[in-house]
Amino acid sequence: MIALDRDRYERLTVPVTVDGAGPFRFFIDTGAQATVVTDRVTDALGLQANGAATLVAMGSSRIVQTVDIDGLEFAERSFSGLTAPLLKRAHLGADGIIGLDSLQDLRVLIDFTNDRMAVEDAHAREDGETYDIIVRARRRLGQMIITDARIDGVKVAVIVDTGAQNSVGNAALFHRLRGRKKGRLPSKGAAPDRFPASVQGQGSEISSTDVNGVIVQSQIYTAREMKIGPLRLTEVPLGFHESPAFTALGLDERPALILGMGNLRVFDRVAIDFSTREVMFDLPDQTRIRGFMDFGARATRIRS
Repeated sequence: MIALDRDRYERLTVPVTVDGAGPFRFFIDTGAQATVVTDRVTDALGLQANGAATLVAMGSSRIVQTVDIDGLEFAERSFSGLTAPLLKRAHLGADGIIGLDSLQDLRVLIDFTNDRMAVEDAHAREDGETYDIIVRARRRLGQMIITDARIDGVKVAVIVDTGAQNSVGNAALFHRLRGRKKGRLPSKGAAPDRFPASVQGQGSEISSTDVNGVIVQSQIYTAREMKIGPLRLTEVPLGFHESPAFTALGLDERPALILGMGNLRVFDRVAIDFSTREVMFDLPDQTRIRGFMDFGARATRIRS
Protein backbone atom coordinates (compact mmCIF):
# COMPACT_ATOMS: atom_id res chain seq x y z
CA MET A 1 0.00 0.00 0.00
CA ILE A 2 1.16 3.53 -0.78
CA ALA A 3 0.30 6.54 1.39
CA LEU A 4 -1.31 9.40 -0.53
CA ASP A 5 -0.65 13.11 -0.79
CA ARG A 6 -3.52 15.55 -1.45
CA ASP A 7 -2.82 17.89 -4.36
CA ARG A 8 -4.69 20.94 -5.54
CA TYR A 9 -6.76 18.89 -7.98
CA GLU A 10 -7.84 16.45 -5.27
CA ARG A 11 -6.21 13.67 -7.24
CA LEU A 12 -4.02 10.93 -5.87
CA THR A 13 -0.24 10.72 -6.23
CA VAL A 14 2.33 8.00 -5.63
CA PRO A 15 6.15 8.03 -5.31
CA VAL A 16 7.94 7.08 -8.54
CA THR A 17 11.62 6.52 -9.30
CA VAL A 18 12.80 7.57 -12.79
CA ASP A 19 16.13 6.28 -14.09
CA GLY A 20 17.21 5.63 -10.51
CA ALA A 21 16.42 9.14 -9.25
CA GLY A 22 13.59 10.38 -7.08
CA PRO A 23 11.17 9.76 -5.62
CA PHE A 24 8.96 12.00 -7.73
CA ARG A 25 5.22 12.44 -7.19
CA PHE A 26 3.04 11.06 -10.01
CA PHE A 27 -0.71 10.86 -10.52
CA ILE A 28 -2.30 7.50 -11.24
CA ASP A 29 -4.45 8.46 -14.22
CA THR A 30 -6.74 5.76 -15.63
CA GLY A 31 -7.83 8.19 -18.34
CA ALA A 32 -4.34 8.90 -19.75
CA GLN A 33 -3.11 6.80 -22.65
CA ALA A 34 0.58 7.34 -21.88
CA THR A 35 2.84 7.90 -18.90
CA VAL A 36 3.91 11.56 -18.73
CA VAL A 37 6.85 13.37 -17.12
CA THR A 38 7.27 17.06 -16.39
CA ASP A 39 10.12 19.52 -16.63
CA ARG A 40 10.93 18.92 -12.97
CA VAL A 41 11.90 15.32 -13.80
CA THR A 42 13.88 16.16 -16.94
CA ASP A 43 15.68 19.04 -15.22
CA ALA A 44 16.65 16.79 -12.30
CA LEU A 45 17.94 14.03 -14.60
CA GLY A 46 19.35 16.19 -17.39
CA LEU A 47 17.10 14.50 -19.97
CA GLN A 48 16.71 16.08 -23.40
CA ALA A 49 13.59 15.94 -25.54
CA ASN A 50 14.16 13.86 -28.67
CA GLY A 51 10.75 13.53 -30.29
CA ALA A 52 7.20 14.83 -30.50
CA ALA A 53 3.68 13.46 -30.09
CA THR A 54 0.09 14.67 -29.99
CA LEU A 55 -1.27 14.86 -26.46
CA VAL A 56 -5.05 14.90 -26.10
CA ALA A 57 -6.28 16.54 -22.90
CA MET A 58 -9.72 17.35 -21.50
CA GLY A 59 -9.94 20.68 -23.27
CA SER A 60 -7.26 20.66 -25.95
CA SER A 61 -5.02 18.69 -28.30
CA ARG A 62 -1.39 19.79 -28.61
CA ILE A 63 1.89 18.67 -30.18
CA VAL A 64 4.30 18.20 -27.26
CA GLN A 65 7.91 17.09 -26.91
CA THR A 66 8.75 13.56 -25.75
CA VAL A 67 11.64 12.01 -23.83
CA ASP A 68 12.88 8.42 -23.56
CA ILE A 69 12.73 6.84 -20.11
CA ASP A 70 15.04 3.87 -19.53
CA GLY A 71 13.63 2.89 -16.16
CA LEU A 72 10.48 3.80 -14.23
CA GLU A 73 9.58 2.17 -10.91
CA PHE A 74 6.54 2.44 -8.66
CA ALA A 75 4.70 0.10 -6.29
CA GLU A 76 7.35 -2.60 -6.79
CA ARG A 77 6.84 -2.49 -10.56
CA SER A 78 9.53 -1.65 -13.10
CA PHE A 79 9.06 -0.45 -16.69
CA SER A 80 11.65 0.30 -19.36
CA GLY A 81 11.75 1.66 -22.88
CA LEU A 82 9.01 4.24 -22.33
CA THR A 83 8.58 7.29 -24.56
CA ALA A 84 6.88 9.89 -22.39
CA PRO A 85 5.28 13.21 -23.34
CA LEU A 86 6.92 16.17 -21.60
CA LEU A 87 4.65 18.71 -19.89
CA LYS A 88 4.93 21.66 -17.52
CA ARG A 89 4.70 20.78 -13.85
CA ALA A 90 2.74 23.97 -13.26
CA HIS A 91 -0.08 22.55 -15.41
CA LEU A 92 -0.17 19.18 -13.64
CA GLY A 93 0.40 19.98 -9.99
CA ALA A 94 2.61 16.86 -9.79
CA ASP A 95 5.85 15.57 -11.29
CA GLY A 96 4.22 13.23 -13.79
CA ILE A 97 1.41 10.85 -14.67
CA ILE A 98 1.28 7.06 -14.57
CA GLY A 99 -0.86 6.27 -17.61
CA LEU A 100 -2.49 3.23 -19.15
CA ASP A 101 0.74 2.07 -20.81
CA SER A 102 2.03 1.28 -17.29
CA LEU A 103 -1.23 -0.01 -15.79
CA GLN A 104 -2.27 -2.89 -18.07
CA ASP A 105 -2.68 -6.22 -16.22
CA LEU A 106 -2.62 -4.34 -12.91
CA ARG A 107 -5.31 -3.36 -10.46
CA VAL A 108 -5.70 0.16 -9.12
CA LEU A 109 -7.39 0.46 -5.73
CA ILE A 110 -8.42 3.86 -4.38
CA ASP A 111 -9.29 3.67 -0.68
CA PHE A 112 -10.93 6.98 0.16
CA THR A 113 -11.70 5.96 3.75
CA ASN A 114 -8.04 5.46 4.66
CA ASP A 115 -6.45 7.78 2.07
CA ARG A 116 -4.50 4.88 0.63
CA MET A 117 -3.81 3.61 -2.85
CA ALA A 118 -2.64 0.21 -4.05
CA VAL A 119 -1.29 -0.59 -7.49
CA GLU A 120 -0.70 -4.30 -7.66
CA ASP A 121 -0.87 -7.45 -9.71
CA ALA A 122 -4.49 -8.06 -10.58
CA HIS A 123 -4.27 -11.62 -9.26
CA ALA A 124 -2.97 -10.54 -5.84
CA ARG A 125 -6.42 -9.92 -4.36
CA GLU A 126 -6.54 -10.87 -0.69
CA ASP A 127 -8.58 -13.93 0.34
CA GLY A 128 -12.12 -13.00 1.26
CA GLU A 129 -11.84 -9.52 -0.25
CA THR A 130 -15.20 -8.49 -1.66
CA TYR A 131 -16.91 -5.39 -3.05
CA ASP A 132 -20.52 -4.28 -2.82
CA ILE A 133 -20.89 -3.62 -6.55
CA ILE A 134 -18.92 -5.15 -9.44
CA VAL A 135 -19.50 -3.84 -12.97
CA ARG A 136 -18.02 -5.30 -16.14
CA ALA A 137 -16.35 -2.95 -18.62
CA ARG A 138 -15.14 -3.11 -22.19
CA ARG A 139 -11.68 -2.12 -23.34
CA ARG A 140 -11.08 0.44 -26.07
CA LEU A 141 -7.59 1.80 -26.76
CA GLY A 142 -6.59 0.64 -23.29
CA GLN A 143 -9.47 2.48 -21.63
CA MET A 144 -12.01 0.75 -19.39
CA ILE A 145 -15.47 1.75 -20.63
CA ILE A 146 -18.65 0.82 -18.76
CA THR A 147 -21.57 0.41 -21.17
CA ASP A 148 -24.20 -0.74 -18.65
CA ALA A 149 -24.98 2.79 -17.51
CA ARG A 150 -27.77 5.36 -17.84
CA ILE A 151 -28.17 9.01 -16.88
CA ASP A 152 -31.78 10.15 -16.52
CA GLY A 153 -32.77 7.22 -18.72
CA VAL A 154 -30.20 7.91 -21.45
CA LYS A 155 -27.84 5.01 -22.18
CA VAL A 156 -24.27 6.27 -21.78
CA ALA A 157 -20.70 4.98 -22.08
CA VAL A 158 -18.81 5.75 -18.85
CA ILE A 159 -15.02 6.10 -18.56
CA VAL A 160 -13.66 5.91 -15.01
CA ASP A 161 -10.93 8.57 -14.96
CA THR A 162 -8.85 8.99 -11.81
CA GLY A 163 -7.06 11.92 -13.44
CA ALA A 164 -10.20 14.02 -13.90
CA GLN A 165 -11.17 16.31 -11.05
CA ASN A 166 -14.84 16.40 -12.01
CA SER A 167 -17.14 14.43 -14.30
CA VAL A 168 -17.59 15.64 -17.88
CA GLY A 169 -20.21 14.67 -20.46
CA ASN A 170 -20.09 15.15 -24.21
CA ALA A 171 -22.40 17.08 -26.52
CA ALA A 172 -24.28 13.95 -27.60
CA LEU A 173 -25.22 13.23 -23.99
CA PHE A 174 -26.19 16.84 -23.35
CA HIS A 175 -28.60 16.98 -26.27
CA ARG A 176 -30.16 13.62 -25.39
CA LEU A 177 -30.73 14.84 -21.84
CA ARG A 178 -32.17 18.10 -23.09
CA GLY A 179 -34.70 16.15 -25.13
CA ARG A 180 -35.84 14.30 -22.01
CA LYS A 181 -35.71 17.39 -19.72
CA LYS A 182 -35.55 15.32 -16.54
CA GLY A 183 -32.61 17.03 -14.91
CA ARG A 184 -31.73 20.68 -14.46
CA LEU A 185 -30.01 21.81 -17.64
CA PRO A 186 -27.90 24.98 -17.52
CA SER A 187 -29.32 26.82 -20.52
CA LYS A 188 -31.62 26.66 -23.48
CA GLY A 189 -31.66 28.24 -26.87
CA ALA A 190 -28.26 27.14 -28.17
CA ALA A 191 -28.24 26.30 -31.85
CA PRO A 192 -28.68 22.53 -32.33
CA ASP A 193 -25.31 22.18 -34.08
CA ARG A 194 -23.46 24.03 -31.33
CA PHE A 195 -22.52 22.83 -27.89
CA PRO A 196 -24.16 24.95 -25.17
CA ALA A 197 -20.83 25.58 -23.40
CA SER A 198 -20.40 28.48 -25.83
CA VAL A 199 -23.40 30.22 -24.26
CA GLN A 200 -22.10 32.68 -21.67
CA GLY A 201 -24.07 33.99 -18.73
CA GLN A 202 -26.73 31.27 -18.82
CA GLY A 203 -26.73 28.64 -16.12
CA SER A 204 -23.86 27.70 -13.84
CA GLU A 205 -20.30 27.21 -15.05
CA ILE A 206 -17.06 25.90 -13.63
CA SER A 207 -13.52 26.56 -14.86
CA SER A 208 -10.62 24.13 -14.85
CA THR A 209 -7.20 23.89 -16.48
CA ASP A 210 -6.18 20.81 -18.45
CA VAL A 211 -2.68 19.30 -18.54
CA ASN A 212 -1.80 21.40 -21.60
CA GLY A 213 -2.51 24.54 -19.60
CA VAL A 214 -5.74 25.33 -21.47
CA ILE A 215 -8.60 26.80 -19.42
CA VAL A 216 -11.84 24.87 -19.90
CA GLN A 217 -15.32 26.24 -19.17
CA SER A 218 -17.91 23.59 -18.33
CA GLN A 219 -21.68 24.01 -18.12
CA ILE A 220 -23.28 22.29 -15.15
CA TYR A 221 -26.18 19.85 -15.22
CA THR A 222 -27.60 18.06 -12.19
CA ALA A 223 -28.80 14.61 -13.16
CA ARG A 224 -31.68 13.25 -11.17
CA GLU A 225 -30.39 9.72 -11.51
CA MET A 226 -27.28 7.89 -12.69
CA LYS A 227 -27.30 4.08 -12.92
CA ILE A 228 -24.11 2.05 -13.28
CA GLY A 229 -24.99 -1.63 -13.35
CA PRO A 230 -27.06 -2.25 -10.18
CA LEU A 231 -25.79 0.99 -8.62
CA ARG A 232 -28.07 4.03 -8.48
CA LEU A 233 -26.93 7.56 -7.62
CA THR A 234 -29.22 10.59 -7.35
CA GLU A 235 -28.68 14.35 -7.59
CA VAL A 236 -25.42 13.95 -9.51
CA PRO A 237 -23.72 17.18 -10.68
CA LEU A 238 -21.99 16.86 -14.06
CA GLY A 239 -20.04 19.25 -16.27
CA PHE A 240 -20.34 19.53 -20.05
CA HIS A 241 -17.90 20.85 -22.63
CA GLU A 242 -16.44 19.89 -26.00
CA SER A 243 -13.53 17.61 -25.15
CA PRO A 244 -11.21 16.14 -27.80
CA ALA A 245 -10.84 13.14 -25.47
CA PHE A 246 -14.22 11.84 -26.63
CA THR A 247 -13.21 12.15 -30.29
CA ALA A 248 -9.92 10.35 -29.65
CA LEU A 249 -11.86 7.41 -28.21
CA GLY A 250 -14.47 7.41 -30.97
CA LEU A 251 -17.16 8.46 -28.48
CA ASP A 252 -18.04 11.89 -29.84
CA GLU A 253 -21.18 10.72 -31.69
CA ARG A 254 -22.80 8.76 -28.84
CA PRO A 255 -23.64 9.80 -25.26
CA ALA A 256 -20.54 9.42 -23.11
CA LEU A 257 -19.32 10.53 -19.69
CA ILE A 258 -15.88 10.81 -18.12
CA LEU A 259 -16.50 9.90 -14.46
CA GLY A 260 -14.05 11.90 -12.36
CA MET A 261 -12.85 11.94 -8.78
CA GLY A 262 -15.53 14.38 -7.64
CA ASN A 263 -18.17 11.67 -7.97
CA LEU A 264 -15.92 8.72 -7.13
CA ARG A 265 -15.08 10.14 -3.70
CA VAL A 266 -18.57 9.35 -2.41
CA PHE A 267 -17.51 5.67 -2.28
CA ASP A 268 -15.40 4.04 0.41
CA ARG A 269 -13.28 2.23 -2.19
CA VAL A 270 -13.07 2.00 -5.96
CA ALA A 271 -10.98 -0.66 -7.70
CA ILE A 272 -10.20 -0.85 -11.42
CA ASP A 273 -9.01 -4.27 -12.56
CA PHE A 274 -7.51 -4.11 -16.04
CA SER A 275 -7.01 -7.88 -16.35
CA THR A 276 -10.63 -8.86 -15.68
CA ARG A 277 -12.14 -5.63 -17.08
CA GLU A 278 -14.04 -5.00 -13.86
CA VAL A 279 -14.75 -1.83 -11.90
CA MET A 280 -15.61 -2.46 -8.24
CA PHE A 281 -17.28 -0.16 -5.72
CA ASP A 282 -17.67 -0.26 -1.94
CA LEU A 283 -20.66 1.74 -0.74
CA PRO A 284 -20.32 4.08 2.25
CA ASP A 285 -22.49 4.24 5.32
CA GLN A 286 -25.35 6.55 4.30
CA THR A 287 -24.68 8.81 7.28
CA ARG A 288 -21.18 9.62 5.97
CA ILE A 289 -22.12 10.72 2.45
CA ARG A 290 -21.14 14.32 1.74
CA GLY A 291 -21.12 16.50 -1.35
CA PHE A 292 -17.65 16.15 -2.85
CA MET A 293 -18.22 17.96 -6.14
CA ASP A 294 -16.80 21.43 -6.63
CA PHE A 295 -19.96 22.60 -8.36
CA GLY A 296 -21.70 23.73 -5.18
CA ALA A 297 -24.57 21.36 -5.89
CA ARG A 298 -26.27 19.00 -3.49
CA ALA A 299 -24.57 15.85 -2.30
CA THR A 300 -24.57 12.82 -4.53
CA ARG A 301 -26.77 10.20 -2.90
CA ILE A 302 -26.31 6.49 -3.35
CA ARG A 303 -28.87 3.74 -3.68
CA SER A 304 -28.36 0.10 -4.54
